[in-house]
Amino acid sequence: MQSFIRTKGRSPRRLAALGAATAGVLLLAACSGGGTPAPSESTGASESAPAEGGGETDTSLVIGTILPQTGNLEYLGPPEFAGVDLAVQELEEAGLEFEITLEHRDSGDTTTDIATQSADELIGLGADAIIGAASSGVSLTFIDRLIDAQVVQISPANTASDFIEYEDDGFYWRTAPNDALQGRVLANQILANGATSVGFITLNDPYGTGLEGYVTDTFVENGGEVTGSVLYNPGDSNFSGQVADLVSGNPDAIAILAFAETAQILPELITNGFPGTGMYFVDGNLSNSYTTLAPGALEGAYGTLPGNTAEDDFRERLLAINPDLDDFSYAPESYDAVVLAALAAVQGGSADAITIRDNLQSVSAEGEKCTTIADCLELIEAGEDIDYDGYSGPITFDENGDPSEAYIGIYQYGADNTYSLVTTEFGSLVE
Repeated sequence: MQSFIRTKGRSPRRLAALGAATAGVLLLAACSGGGTPAPSESTGASESAPAEGGGETDTSLVIGTILPQTGNLEYLGPPEFAGVDLAVQELEEAGLEFEITLEHRDSGDTTTDIATQSADELIGLGADAIIGAASSGVSLTFIDRLIDAQVVQISPANTASDFIEYEDDGFYWRTAPNDALQGRVLANQILANGATSVGFITLNDPYGTGLEGYVTDTFVENGGEVTGSVLYNPGDSNFSGQVADLVSGNPDAIAILAFAETAQILPELITNGFPGTGMYFVDGNLSNSYTTLAPGALEGAYGTLPGNTAEDDFRERLLAINPDLDDFSYAPESYDAVVLAALAAVQGGSADAITIRDNLQSVSAEGEKCTTIADCLELIEAGEDIDYDGYSGPITFDENGDPSEAYIGIYQYGADNTYSLVTTEFGSLVE
């Protein structure tokens, strides 16, 4: 297979290591496929095989995950793990020429150091690409470890603006859009529903405060008023004072920019007489886990979630991986993260982190469009430049490793306190 290094649209800092990487990108010596190991299984460092011209080609693709098995985003873990597992399974079924080793690890949350321990373990196991974390705050606790170790990180759910121009030497990417788009869509939905004032209860971390800023900007620019904003810290469990202060401002709407703590916030809002029709959720807390509330407590509440809704066929395949799934948030983004890493390795001709880094942008943009793993692999084999459009959307990484355009789903809660899709908005993040 002929191999390529693409540089279209790449920023200078992504070009810095390109010269050294090009020397190692040689014709691929195919490796027999292997099964996906159990989460605790490891084959250690990546393997190499002789390549044409006397060099070595990395033939072992080691994928790690740092995703929530515990912590305040635990509910997001199952669909994300299922998305990763499904991608690995389907890459193997499509005949990926690299042997894949998969290592799952927990991210915990920002009240623990679980994620940093997981990062160190995966670095020691020779990970080429790590999928995670879900929480922006958690990713910030270990991102520098991965940059220093030259390991690619692709988050399926980080949306904080902190990563847009982070000095990552090209090793940090994400398949979820930054919160500029979600903030805009949420603010417009609140306004469209007739609210002219809004209050915020917000997680005091880069995700929460960043998203609040984006919502506020759009809401105020279009004539709305912010009546109050209260912050809480990860792990807080008593919200009576914050909620009472917020409701006393008599806002038409309250945006709950929170994680699992939402389960303690909602009863306080209800006790203070605030109606479900005025509540707004975001990706950190849009969940079907609030069924213990009184029937109808959330009826009419809205929420937003970055990414395209999972198609029926995709959901069926995810359920074959994990039959207990009742939520599919960020499963498409997790699947696409793994597929993109693998396609970048194939295009570059080696399953090492540098090759993956230097080909990720290229496989996401401007080439021949493909939407299935098999079709993409066939095009690369034929020497074509590809543009992978995945289940989460077109992706199209910009020079900072961010999707430049994306979908935001708008959802509404029914009388059973579970949500369903209302519509999907597509937007650009390019100024």
